[in-house]
Amino acid sequence: MSLALGMNPTRLMGLVVAALTVPALAQDADALLRDADRYRTGADNLQVDTLVQALASDGTLDKERRYTVFAQADRRTLVLMQSAAEKGQKVLMLGDDFWLLMPSSQRPMRITPMQKLLGDASTGDIATMRWSGDYSATLVGVEPCVDASVPTGTAASTQASSPASCYHLQLQATRKGVTYQRIELWLGQQRHEPVRAQLYVQSDKLAKQALFEVDKALSSVSAMVLIDQLGKQKQTRIRYLARKERTVPVEWLNPMFLARSPVLE
Repeated sequence: MSLALGMNPTRLMGLVVAALTVPALAQDADALLRDADRYRTGADNLQVDTLVQALASDGTLDKERRYTVFAQADRRTLVLMQSAAEKGQKVLMLGDDFWLLMPSSQRPMRITPMQKLLGDASTGDIATMRWSGDYSATLVGVEPCVDASVPTGTAASTQASSPASCYHLQLQATRKGVTYQRIELWLGQQRHEPVRAQLYVQSDKLAKQALFEVDKALSSVSAMVLIDQLGKQKQTRIRYLARKERTVPVEWLNPMFLARSPVLE
Protein backbone atom coordinates (compact mmCIF):
# COMPACT_ATOMS: atom_id res chain seq x y z
CA MET A 1 0.00 0.00 0.00
CA SER A 2 2.79 2.42 0.91
CA LEU A 3 4.39 1.82 -2.51
CA ALA A 4 1.16 2.72 -4.30
CA LEU A 5 0.69 5.87 -2.19
CA GLY A 6 4.22 7.01 -2.94
CA MET A 7 4.03 6.34 -6.68
CA ASN A 8 3.87 9.11 -9.25
CA PRO A 9 0.11 9.61 -10.00
CA THR A 10 0.67 9.58 -13.77
CA ARG A 11 2.57 6.31 -13.63
CA LEU A 12 -0.04 4.79 -11.31
CA MET A 13 -2.84 5.76 -13.73
CA GLY A 14 -0.88 4.19 -16.59
CA LEU A 15 -0.58 0.91 -14.70
CA VAL A 16 -4.30 0.91 -13.91
CA VAL A 17 -5.22 1.53 -17.57
CA ALA A 18 -2.84 -1.22 -18.69
CA ALA A 19 -4.30 -3.67 -16.17
CA LEU A 20 -7.80 -2.92 -17.44
CA THR A 21 -6.82 -3.03 -21.12
CA VAL A 22 -5.03 -6.40 -21.20
CA PRO A 23 -8.10 -8.51 -20.22
CA ALA A 24 -10.24 -6.48 -22.64
CA LEU A 25 -7.87 -7.20 -25.52
CA ALA A 26 -7.81 -10.89 -24.64
CA GLN A 27 -11.60 -11.01 -24.61
CA ASP A 28 -11.80 -9.14 -27.93
CA ALA A 29 -9.33 -11.56 -29.53
CA ASP A 30 -11.37 -14.59 -28.50
CA ALA A 31 -14.56 -13.01 -29.84
CA LEU A 32 -12.83 -12.14 -33.13
CA LEU A 33 -11.65 -15.74 -33.47
CA ARG A 34 -15.17 -17.09 -32.94
CA ASP A 35 -16.46 -14.68 -35.60
CA ALA A 36 -13.81 -15.96 -38.04
CA ASP A 37 -14.83 -19.56 -37.31
CA ARG A 38 -18.42 -18.77 -38.36
CA TYR A 39 -17.13 -18.00 -41.84
CA ARG A 40 -15.45 -21.40 -41.99
CA THR A 41 -18.28 -23.53 -40.55
CA GLY A 42 -21.57 -21.85 -39.68
CA ALA A 43 -22.93 -24.77 -37.63
CA ASP A 44 -21.73 -27.25 -35.00
CA ASN A 45 -22.50 -30.27 -37.18
CA LEU A 46 -21.87 -29.85 -40.86
CA GLN A 47 -21.36 -31.68 -44.15
CA VAL A 48 -18.93 -29.93 -46.50
CA ASP A 49 -18.35 -31.11 -50.08
CA THR A 50 -14.70 -30.27 -50.71
CA LEU A 51 -12.52 -30.14 -53.83
CA VAL A 52 -8.71 -30.03 -53.45
CA GLN A 53 -6.71 -28.85 -56.46
CA ALA A 54 -2.92 -29.05 -56.70
CA LEU A 55 -1.66 -26.35 -59.07
CA ALA A 56 1.42 -26.39 -61.28
CA SER A 57 4.04 -23.62 -61.05
CA ASP A 58 2.26 -21.65 -63.79
CA GLY A 59 -1.07 -21.80 -61.93
CA THR A 60 -2.68 -24.44 -64.14
CA LEU A 61 -4.39 -27.48 -62.66
CA ASP A 62 -2.15 -30.48 -61.98
CA LYS A 63 -4.35 -32.89 -59.95
CA GLU A 64 -7.60 -32.73 -58.03
CA ARG A 65 -9.45 -34.87 -55.48
CA ARG A 66 -12.95 -34.73 -53.98
CA TYR A 67 -13.82 -35.26 -50.31
CA THR A 68 -16.97 -35.28 -48.21
CA VAL A 69 -16.17 -33.78 -44.80
CA PHE A 70 -18.48 -34.29 -41.82
CA ALA A 71 -17.30 -31.68 -39.30
CA GLN A 72 -19.03 -32.45 -35.99
CA ALA A 73 -19.06 -30.78 -32.58
CA ASP A 74 -16.35 -31.49 -29.98
CA ARG A 75 -13.55 -31.65 -32.55
CA ARG A 76 -14.78 -34.78 -34.34
CA THR A 77 -14.51 -35.03 -38.12
CA LEU A 78 -14.97 -37.81 -40.65
CA VAL A 79 -13.55 -37.40 -44.15
CA LEU A 80 -14.74 -39.69 -46.97
CA MET A 81 -12.51 -39.76 -50.05
CA GLN A 82 -14.65 -39.68 -53.19
CA SER A 83 -12.24 -39.68 -56.17
CA ALA A 84 -11.59 -42.92 -58.01
CA ALA A 85 -7.91 -43.05 -56.99
CA GLU A 86 -8.83 -42.96 -53.27
CA LYS A 87 -12.40 -44.30 -53.24
CA GLY A 88 -13.28 -46.07 -49.99
CA GLN A 89 -10.53 -44.44 -47.92
CA LYS A 90 -11.52 -42.48 -44.83
CA VAL A 91 -9.87 -40.20 -42.29
CA LEU A 92 -11.29 -39.90 -38.79
CA MET A 93 -10.35 -37.15 -36.35
CA LEU A 94 -11.36 -37.49 -32.70
CA GLY A 95 -9.80 -34.72 -30.64
CA ASP A 96 -6.03 -35.13 -30.93
CA ASP A 97 -6.23 -38.56 -32.61
CA PHE A 98 -6.24 -39.20 -36.37
CA TRP A 99 -6.84 -42.51 -38.16
CA LEU A 100 -6.61 -43.52 -41.80
CA LEU A 101 -8.94 -46.36 -42.82
CA MET A 102 -8.27 -48.31 -46.01
CA PRO A 103 -10.96 -50.44 -47.71
CA SER A 104 -8.51 -53.35 -47.98
CA SER A 105 -7.74 -53.45 -44.24
CA GLN A 106 -9.77 -53.84 -41.05
CA ARG A 107 -7.09 -52.18 -38.94
CA PRO A 108 -7.27 -48.38 -38.53
CA MET A 109 -3.84 -46.78 -39.01
CA ARG A 110 -2.73 -43.94 -36.75
CA ILE A 111 -1.59 -40.86 -38.67
CA THR A 112 -0.74 -37.24 -37.83
CA PRO A 113 -2.62 -34.10 -38.88
CA MET A 114 0.37 -33.28 -41.14
CA GLN A 115 -0.21 -36.40 -43.28
CA LYS A 116 -0.36 -35.18 -46.89
CA LEU A 117 -3.51 -35.75 -48.95
CA LEU A 118 -2.83 -33.84 -52.15
CA GLY A 119 -0.36 -31.06 -52.89
CA ASP A 120 0.22 -29.15 -49.67
CA ALA A 121 -3.19 -30.01 -48.23
CA SER A 122 -2.81 -32.23 -45.17
CA THR A 123 -5.40 -34.21 -43.24
CA GLY A 124 -5.49 -31.45 -40.65
CA ASP A 125 -6.15 -28.79 -43.31
CA ILE A 126 -9.20 -30.74 -44.50
CA ALA A 127 -10.52 -32.11 -41.20
CA THR A 128 -10.05 -29.07 -38.93
CA MET A 129 -12.45 -26.23 -39.70
CA ARG A 130 -12.37 -24.34 -36.39
CA TRP A 131 -9.63 -22.48 -34.53
CA SER A 132 -11.42 -21.52 -31.30
CA GLY A 133 -10.94 -24.15 -28.61
CA ASP A 134 -7.62 -25.26 -30.13
CA TYR A 135 -5.79 -21.93 -29.86
CA SER A 136 -5.51 -19.02 -27.47
CA ALA A 137 -5.76 -15.72 -29.33
CA THR A 138 -3.91 -12.46 -28.76
CA LEU A 139 -4.77 -9.24 -30.59
CA VAL A 140 -1.51 -7.86 -32.02
CA GLY A 141 -3.00 -4.78 -33.67
CA VAL A 142 -4.40 -3.37 -36.91
CA GLU A 143 -2.30 -3.89 -40.06
CA PRO A 144 -2.64 -3.90 -43.87
CA CYS A 145 -4.43 -7.02 -45.10
CA VAL A 146 -2.35 -7.58 -48.23
CA ASP A 147 0.99 -9.38 -47.91
CA ALA A 148 3.50 -8.09 -50.43
CA SER A 149 5.58 -11.26 -50.14
CA VAL A 150 2.86 -13.49 -51.64
CA PRO A 151 3.86 -14.48 -55.20
CA THR A 152 1.85 -13.36 -58.18
CA GLY A 153 -0.55 -15.72 -59.94
CA THR A 154 -3.55 -17.54 -58.51
CA ALA A 155 -3.06 -16.33 -54.96
CA ALA A 156 -2.63 -12.71 -55.99
CA SER A 157 -6.22 -12.56 -57.27
CA THR A 158 -7.37 -13.62 -53.79
CA GLN A 159 -5.63 -10.64 -52.23
CA ALA A 160 -6.94 -8.19 -54.83
CA SER A 161 -10.39 -8.12 -53.22
CA SER A 162 -9.10 -8.04 -49.63
CA PRO A 163 -10.12 -5.20 -47.30
CA ALA A 164 -7.51 -2.51 -46.67
CA SER A 165 -7.09 -2.95 -42.91
CA CYS A 166 -7.14 -6.14 -40.85
CA TYR A 167 -6.99 -7.22 -37.25
CA HIS A 168 -3.82 -9.25 -36.71
CA LEU A 169 -4.29 -12.11 -34.24
CA GLN A 170 -1.59 -14.42 -32.95
CA LEU A 171 -2.90 -17.91 -32.20
CA GLN A 172 -0.95 -20.24 -29.91
CA ALA A 173 -1.87 -23.93 -29.72
CA THR A 174 -3.46 -25.07 -26.47
CA ARG A 175 -3.47 -28.80 -27.29
CA LYS A 176 -0.93 -31.21 -28.71
CA GLY A 177 -2.86 -32.65 -31.63
CA VAL A 178 -3.35 -29.50 -33.69
CA THR A 179 -1.94 -29.20 -37.19
CA TYR A 180 0.03 -26.01 -36.51
CA GLN A 181 1.75 -24.88 -33.34
CA ARG A 182 1.26 -21.19 -34.08
CA ILE A 183 -0.85 -19.20 -36.53
CA GLU A 184 -0.57 -15.54 -37.46
CA LEU A 185 -4.07 -14.62 -38.66
CA TRP A 186 -5.45 -11.49 -40.33
CA LEU A 187 -9.21 -10.79 -40.22
CA GLY A 188 -11.21 -8.11 -42.02
CA GLN A 189 -11.73 -5.17 -39.67
CA GLN A 190 -15.43 -4.70 -40.45
CA ARG A 191 -16.83 -8.24 -40.79
CA HIS A 192 -14.05 -10.28 -39.08
CA GLU A 193 -13.74 -12.67 -42.03
CA PRO A 194 -10.42 -14.55 -42.38
CA VAL A 195 -8.23 -12.95 -45.05
CA ARG A 196 -4.81 -14.61 -44.73
CA ALA A 197 -2.72 -16.63 -42.30
CA GLN A 198 0.83 -17.79 -41.71
CA LEU A 199 0.99 -21.40 -40.49
CA TYR A 200 3.90 -22.52 -38.30
CA VAL A 201 4.81 -26.14 -37.44
CA GLN A 202 6.19 -27.52 -34.14
CA SER A 203 9.75 -26.33 -34.89
CA ASP A 204 8.30 -22.80 -35.33
CA LYS A 205 9.17 -22.81 -39.03
CA LEU A 206 6.77 -21.10 -41.39
CA ALA A 207 5.33 -24.04 -43.34
CA LYS A 208 2.53 -22.46 -45.37
CA GLN A 209 0.72 -19.26 -46.09
CA ALA A 210 -3.06 -19.41 -46.44
CA LEU A 211 -5.26 -17.00 -48.37
CA PHE A 212 -9.03 -17.14 -47.91
CA GLU A 213 -11.68 -16.42 -50.53
CA VAL A 214 -14.98 -15.30 -49.00
CA ASP A 215 -18.45 -15.47 -50.52
CA LYS A 216 -19.86 -12.25 -49.08
CA ALA A 217 -23.44 -13.12 -50.04
CA LEU A 218 -23.28 -16.33 -47.99
CA SER A 219 -20.89 -14.96 -45.33
CA SER A 220 -18.72 -18.04 -45.69
CA VAL A 221 -15.24 -19.02 -46.87
CA SER A 222 -15.54 -20.45 -50.37
CA ALA A 223 -11.87 -21.45 -50.78
CA MET A 224 -8.51 -21.54 -49.03
CA VAL A 225 -5.30 -21.26 -51.06
CA LEU A 226 -2.22 -22.82 -49.44
CA ILE A 227 1.22 -21.62 -50.53
CA ASP A 228 4.15 -23.83 -49.58
CA GLN A 229 6.90 -21.96 -47.71
CA LEU A 230 9.33 -24.86 -47.22
CA GLY A 231 9.86 -25.82 -50.86
CA LYS A 232 9.02 -24.24 -54.21
CA GLN A 233 6.02 -22.15 -53.11
CA LYS A 234 3.58 -24.45 -54.92
CA GLN A 235 -0.07 -23.64 -54.48
CA THR A 236 -2.97 -25.85 -53.43
CA ARG A 237 -6.58 -24.65 -53.53
CA ILE A 238 -9.16 -26.14 -51.16
CA ARG A 239 -12.64 -25.28 -52.48
CA TYR A 240 -15.76 -25.68 -50.35
CA LEU A 241 -18.38 -26.54 -52.95
CA ALA A 242 -21.41 -26.94 -50.67
CA ARG A 243 -22.30 -26.86 -46.99
CA LYS A 244 -25.33 -28.14 -45.13
CA GLU A 245 -26.12 -28.94 -41.52
CA ARG A 246 -25.84 -32.66 -40.83
CA THR A 247 -25.28 -34.78 -37.73
CA VAL A 248 -23.86 -38.21 -38.59
CA PRO A 249 -24.72 -41.43 -36.70
CA VAL A 250 -22.52 -41.81 -33.63
CA GLU A 251 -21.10 -45.15 -34.86
CA TRP A 252 -19.57 -43.34 -37.84
CA LEU A 253 -17.19 -41.71 -35.38
CA ASN A 254 -15.83 -45.06 -34.14
CA PRO A 255 -12.63 -46.21 -35.91
CA MET A 256 -13.39 -49.91 -35.40
CA PHE A 257 -16.89 -49.54 -36.87
CA LEU A 258 -15.45 -47.71 -39.89
CA ALA A 259 -12.86 -50.45 -40.42
CA ARG A 260 -15.65 -53.03 -40.64
CA SER A 261 -17.94 -50.86 -42.79
CA PRO A 262 -16.36 -49.97 -46.14
CA VAL A 263 -19.58 -48.34 -47.40
CA LEU A 264 -21.48 -45.77 -45.33
CA GLU A 265 -23.86 -44.23 -47.85
